[in-house]
Amino acid sequence: MQSDQSQPAPHQDFLRCLDRNYICFHVQQDADEVFLSILNLIQQQMSDKALAQEIHSLYKVTVETYLQCLECTYIETGTSFLLSLPMHISESHDSLEDCVRFFFKLQELRDGDKCYCEKCGEKKPFKQGFKLISLPPVLCLHLKRFRNSHGYTRKLHYKVTFPETLNISEILTAEALSERYVQSDSQYSLCAVIVHSGDAMFGHYTAYVRHKDQSWYYANDSYVRQVSWKEVQNTYGGSQREDTAYMLLYRRTPEGKQQEWSSG
Repeated sequence: MQSDQSQPAPHQDFLRCLDRNYICFHVQQDADEVFLSILNLIQQQMSDKALAQEIHSLYKVTVETYLQCLECTYIETGTSFLLSLPMHISESHDSLEDCVRFFFKLQELRDGDKCYCEKCGEKKPFKQGFKLISLPPVLCLHLKRFRNSHGYTRKLHYKVTFPETLNISEILTAEALSERYVQSDSQYSLCAVIVHSGDAMFGHYTAYVRHKDQSWYYANDSYVRQVSWKEVQNTYGGSQREDTAYMLLYRRTPEGKQQEWSSG
């Protein structure tokens, strides 16, 4: 996937490269899976490992895996890395902020979901989840609009609103932050929206991209046109709308640029 040339590779060459690595675009693909596959291929195939790691780090969210016994308060933690955050959507989670809070909310495991507690020596009810350690320069959020039930996959058309600017520190509670949480600028600006049109079995992906001059553009294969933020908001979903936001990419906003971005 690497070239000695410093100029960007033509997109047809890039697509052929993906095809050679078994990412075929003549069949239905999941945008989030393709995104993760490309990052993994970069990690595996680039000879410049430092650069490959730097690219990887652009999207890497560091989280703490957290398990706590609800009877003896025994705690077990670990560290994990995510390149995109999977957002569970439902009728009760109708905003991106709700989805982020739900992702970092600790869940109780009881009855058949109990975990073995080393201190108690038997299975006990546990509290489980993720706590945030650090955020990346580019935050990728995957709205999980496809759900499988009894062997049948369907698309969820629930409305999920998302803002142009997002401040993670204002969304999360102290419980959602690890003791190892790295304080950093948590203000982000939306820079791209990947949109899925169609249903679970057949569809098409397009994108809305924010230019550095703050203008929004719509890209559908080779067709590109300038659009308004209001048109981007039409991808929130709801009322069985086919064109729904599927992936959201937010870029960390330098403190001095925050006002400039928010006025775009």
